[in-house]
Amino acid sequence: MPATTPLDDASPLDDATLAASLDGGFTSHHAEVNGTRLHYVEGGSGTPLVLLGGWPQTWWQWNKVLPALAGRYRVIAVDLRGMGGSGKPDTGYDKKTMAADVHALLVHLGLERAHVVGHDIGAMVAYAFAANHPEATDRIALLDVSHPEEAWTQMPLLPRPGLRHLWWFAFNQVQGLPEQLLAGRYHLLLDELFAGMTADPAAIDDRSRAVYARAYDSPDAIRAGNAWYRAFRQDIDDLAGYSPVTAPLLALGGEHSNYERLLAAVPALGTDTRVVRVDGCGHYLPEERPEVVTAELTRFLG
Repeated sequence: MPATTPLDDASPLDDATLAASLDGGFTSHHAEVNGTRLHYVEGGSGTPLVLLGGWPQTWWQWNKVLPALAGRYRVIAVDLRGMGGSGKPDTGYDKKTMAADVHALLVHLGLERAHVVGHDIGAMVAYAFAANHPEATDRIALLDVSHPEEAWTQMPLLPRPGLRHLWWFAFNQVQGLPEQLLAGRYHLLLDELFAGMTADPAAIDDRSRAVYARAYDSPDAIRAGNAWYRAFRQDIDDLAGYSPVTAPLLALGGEHSNYERLLAAVPALGTDTRVVRVDGCGHYLPEERPEVVTAELTRFLG
C-alpha cells in the first residue's frame, strides 16, 4: 500500500489536502483546549496513538509512517502549541504545559488513555506527558531526543571535533532577531539543517520542505517555534521534580545523530526503558527510515 498519493508541484499545501493524500482515511481538525487551539490530523482505528512532531517541522513529518500505523491504531498526529495550524500564544511553551495541551485534547476526543510517540520537541512533550499524566499513558516512545536535563546547560558554544554543533540552541534564544532574518526565507534554514542532520538529505523531499517553509515563514511562527527552546530552563527545573516514569519507554536514536546521548540519558528516565539504534540514519527518523520506525513502534506498542 503506498504511503501517499503523489502530489504534483501545483498541489495545495494546506493541511486538509495533505491529510487526504494519505491512505488511512486521514482528516484535518482543530480543537480549543487548555487555552489554545490545537490542529491535529486523525485516521485509522484501534488503540489511540498520539504522534508529536518537532522543530522545524509539522505533523507532516509523520507522512511516511501514518498509513501503516493507521492499519493498527487510531492515529492522532498533533501540531503542538506554536506549530503549523495550531495556535501561537505568547506563553505556555514549557513542555509541562504543552503536555497538558495534549492531555486536554485526549479528553476533548473522549479518550482516557493513549500511546504517545514524540520526535525532537515532541519527544520532550511525550516524556512530560508520561510524567504528569501517568493515568492517561499506555506506552511512550522518544525519537532521537529526550527531555531537557541539567547537562544541556553545558553544551559548548564553539564546535568540538567529532561532536555535532547544535548552534540553533543558542540562536533560538535570541529575542526578535531570528524573526527578522528568517521571515520569508525559512527555506534557507531548513536546507541547512537537513543537509547537516540527515544521512541522506534527499529523504526529505522538496514538497515536504515546502510544507515546513510555509508553516514557519511568518515572524509569529518563528517566534513561537523558538519559544520551545527558550523554555528549556523551565523544563530542566520541572524534570528535577519528576520521578522516573513507570510506563514502558522506547527510545530510537539515529546512528549518525543522538543514539549515544540517548543511551546515556534514557535509563534514568524510567523504570522500564529500552534504547535502539537506527542504522544509516540521522536525526529525522520518520522521514529517513520510516520502515524501521514503523517496525520498531508496532513491535513495542503491540
